[in-house]
Amino acid sequence: MSKAHESGSRQQLFLMLSAIFLTNAIIAEFAGVKIFSLEKLLGLAPAQLPFFGGQKLDLNLSVGVVIWPLVFLVSDLINEYFGRDGVRKISFITAGMIAWSFLVVLAGTGVPPADFWLDLNNADPAGNPFDINYAYTSIFRAGLGIIVGSLTAFLVSQLIDAYAFHYLKALTGSKKLWLRATGSTVISQLIDSFVILFIAFYVLGNWSMQQVLQVGLVQYTYKVSLAILLTPLIYIAHWGIDSYLKQKKA
Repeated sequence: MSKAHESGSRQQLFLMLSAIFLTNAIIAEFAGVKIFSLEKLLGLAPAQLPFFGGQKLDLNLSVGVVIWPLVFLVSDLINEYFGRDGVRKISFITAGMIAWSFLVVLAGTGVPPADFWLDLNNADPAGNPFDINYAYTSIFRAGLGIIVGSLTAFLVSQLIDAYAFHYLKALTGSKKLWLRATGSTVISQLIDSFVILFIAFYVLGNWSMQQVLQVGLVQYTYKVSLAILLTPLIYIAHWGIDSYLKQKKA
């Protein structure tokens, strides 16, 4: 295979991984406004785990966090095949697209609503008065705090993840993919899980520091646990990419 053909195959691979990364990152930002109860979802009683100051910890998560492990799994694959430069490139592109998305949505919350739209949606399922424009504005503007916090946390954690991944790869060579994938996640997500909540919901929101620490701890535990559980998936993806590149080369 010519060098041009091989380069084209790698470009297609980078484009595909970047599309998955970008799409899931933007979805996570918009969906992250809602905090849900894992206990209620699973039909369990509140966990009420011991926490600082005699408080109890329930298992509450941001909806956006649910798919976030997929984002850093793809980030690890980009790091594996395209190095730190590849991760930095897609991280800055994604940050720019997230910022642009929220500027568009912010503008959307400021335009006057059509009367027929308000009339068609003026009651909830129970028949109670409902202001859909207020709901729309409240939900999306709540996301603006998340965007400030998440862009900061996202870029810092992604760059740390890339350097940690690269450092572990330098130590292990081509072996122990699980170590550099999981190890970089353990380090980077410690920052991401707490910084975004602190800025979005404490500095720019109405949460207490206790709520930030509680939700941050649950989210960090979830991310690390799922990163470990997804270890076989990164090996499968690695095998599939290698097979794809060899097939193209043949």
